[in-house]
Amino acid sequence: MYKVEFVELDGEAPFLKFIKSLDEKEIAKVFASIDKFIELKNSNLAIKENLSKYLDNGIFEIRVSLPNKIVRNLYYYVSRERVIITHGFVKKSQKTPKNEITKAENLRKKYNERMFYD
Repeated sequence: MYKVEFVELDGEAPFLKFIKSLDEKEIAKVFASIDKFIELKNSNLAIKENLSKYLDNGIFEIRVSLPNKIVRNLYYYVSRERVIITHGFVKKSQKTPKNEITKAENLRKKYNERMFYD
């Protein structure tokens, strides 16, 4: 069974910090998208690109379209059943910015070091 975890470093979770910048309905839609993604993974069903897409270097995004903005939540897999969400952001350009992918890679590196070597 797939489970979702959030990167937490030094008592701070970047995804949870981001989510607090959204309003209640937006937060509900983001978590509904994450739940749908996990439900599809656990049912071994295909996940369409409008929900999740591979970006680069083991980093993926969960895509959420809100009425007046587009939200992306970047994640990676630690094992076959662990999805780790690094952070989220409001997308302002056509393509996911490289600096957001780099941020996810850096968070992954720090989190994995802490998780496996502490």
